[in-house]
Order: sequence, then structure tokens, then C-alpha cells
Amino acid sequence: MRILTSLYYYRPHFSGLTVYTERLARSLAARGHDVTILTSRYDRDLASLESMNGVQVRRINVALTVSKGPLMPTIPYWAMRLIPKHDVVHLHVPQLDAAFFASMAKLFRKPIVLTYHCDLNLPPSPVNWLASQASHFANTISATLSDVVVTNTRDYAEESPFLQPFLGKLQVIPPPIEVSRVDANIVKELRSRWKIEDGQQIIGMAARLATEKGAQVLARALPQVLRRWPEARVIYAGQYQNVIGEEAYARRLQPLMDELGGHWLFAGSLSQDELAAFFSLCDLTVLPSLNSTESFGMVQVESMFLGTPVIASDLPGIRQPVQQTGMGQVFPPGDSRALADAIVDMLSSPGKYICESAVLTQRFGSAHVAEEYEVLFRRLLSGDKDS
Repeated sequence: MRILTSLYYYRPHFSGLTVYTERLARSLAARGHDVTILTSRYDRDLASLESMNGVQVRRINVALTVSKGPLMPTIPYWAMRLIPKHDVVHLHVPQLDAAFFASMAKLFRKPIVLTYHCDLNLPPSPVNWLASQASHFANTISATLSDVVVTNTRDYAEESPFLQPFLGKLQVIPPPIEVSRVDANIVKELRSRWKIEDGQQIIGMAARLATEKGAQVLARALPQVLRRWPEARVIYAGQYQNVIGEEAYARRLQPLMDELGGHWLFAGSLSQDELAAFFSLCDLTVLPSLNSTESFGMVQVESMFLGTPVIASDLPGIRQPVQQTGMGQVFPPGDSRALADAIVDMLSSPGKYICESAVLTQRFGSAHVAEEYEVLFRRLLSGDKDS
């Protein structure tokens, strides 16, 4: 099959959405399909066209960025040029341009699959209000024209005001999860780099530093944890400087980080091999997301793949991996005290939260997820839209 995939940002940009799309595209290419990614050239140093892991990536020049959304005037040209050459159009939203893509795909009678990643929840401002309204309007057009709407969990879809009208065309496919094997040498190097002492309790968080990720909730919970575990530390893996649209949030957070001193370490972005070692070094990881801009949290399943339990916000979608696997606890979103209690409890009962790796792989592994999409695409190409 020839699959055209559209989204705002692709690698090397890092976010849950780009990681999802990259893993799926690479896995579909490995299964023999021709996959083209149409995305923004958000950094002018990036190539306009390149092949990455068997996937063709075409980047479109950005005229300007409104809130977090790039505006690309030549998108209509590329959509009309590429859609007729492909069998299936796969849209990832939120994305303003998805409405035009869906309209053109419908015109050319191409099956349309829309993967809805999350609701848009921007910080309050006049510009962001306008961006939210435009995005909602575009997403509504896209979902209406799509043949199938894919979400990570039905739990999230049933709670999403946007998705409720489209439950009749909903298909649940979990996000693709991949982890590297743990390299003992990398573990040793990270222990030295981060000055981890024997017996020290390590609380991990893996995310870009963004308002909705809830780093402040974990930071406010840590003093209570330290009263029980005085040597405990948080190691935060992920981009924490110059995150697009989050500069003001980082400045507001800095005084709180300063108060924690050596008990909080920003480790920066990690390679896949380093991330595997990071999860293996943690006693537990935390996903303290605050709102519906987080619909699942792939990093929590990555943590589980490495045998490390998770404490996650009790939000639609996000709570599902813990509830499905039994590998952790949930807590009320934004409640630092409840999070601290959960951390203390989990550190006090190591080995309690376990799930067999084969079960996790069968449910969430990239190869399995790519197969589910492949079956969906073939079904649509056969003309069966109701199975």
C-alpha cells in the first residue's frame, strides 16, 4: 500500500505525537508499505526531502507560527499533488490543515483514517483562543469526512466532548511502544553521570517541559516524600530548555526547582538506549499530566516494558495502562499530596506491581499496532467501512 501521512511536526522534533507517528511509519515501511510523511519544515536547516528508516519525509516551508501551529501556504499544492498517488490518507490531529487534506482525499475518493491524539488545550490568550476555535472547526470537518476515527482508548473518547459525536466511526488502537534493550555499560555510565548512590530512591519523569505535563505537581509532592525518604531524587528526562511555546512556563517553574536543589535533576533529552537505561534505574516513574491534552502517555508503558511501575493521573485514557496491567497506581490530577502518598507507598512495597513482558508486547508493541492499522487500511480499500 501507498500511505500518505500528514501531521504538523515530525522527527527530529520530539513529542508524543511525533514519536507515535515515527514508530508507526517505520513499522509499516518494514511490513513492505510505501509511507510518505508530509509535515512542516519548522527548522530551515532541515532537508525538504529525505528518507528516514525507509520512510519518505517531505517537509513544507513555514511562513509563520501561530501559537504552536505552523502555517504552510503551499500545503494545498502538495496535498493535491500527493493524494492522487497514494492509496490511503492518514491524518494526525490536532492539525488545522487536516480539514483541507480530508476534503481533497474525499474528492479523489481515497480512504481517510484520522488518528485523534488529544484535545487542544492552550494557555489563555486572545491568539490561543482564536487558534483553538480554528482548530476545533478544522478537526470537526476532518472527523466528519474521515471513514474511521482512531483513538488510543475508548475511555478517552467517551469523555472527550469533541469525539462523542463520532463514536459510531471509532476504532481503538493503542499507541505503538518500543524500548531498547538495557545496556549495562550505559546504566553504569548514567549512574556515574547522575551521581546515583547505592540504595538511593530514584523517581523518574520523562516528558518535554510543558505546562500540561504537570512537572510542578511532582515538584510540590517531593518535600513530603523526602520526609520519609530523605535521599530520594527526581530525575527528569526530556527537553527542558527552549520548548516551543513553553518558555514562560519554564521561567515560572525555575524558583520551585531551585528550592529542591540536588533532589531534582534535569537530565535533558536521551537517546533510546539511554532512555531504556533511565527507566531501569528508576524505582518508579510518574505521569502527573493535568488535562486532556494528554490522552495516554506512551512513556508510562515504556517504563512498564522495563519493569518499572508507574503512578499516573486519574484522567481518561491516561489511567488505562495502569488499570489494564496492574503496574502502578493512579492519583487525582494536580493533587500533590495524593501523589506524594502514592510515591511513599510504592517505594515501600517494591516488587508489588508486575506484569509479564509478553502481555505488554502483545498489546502495545509497535509491530502489533502496525498490523492493526494495516488490517484497517486494507478493510477500507476493500470498500468495507462498517466492520
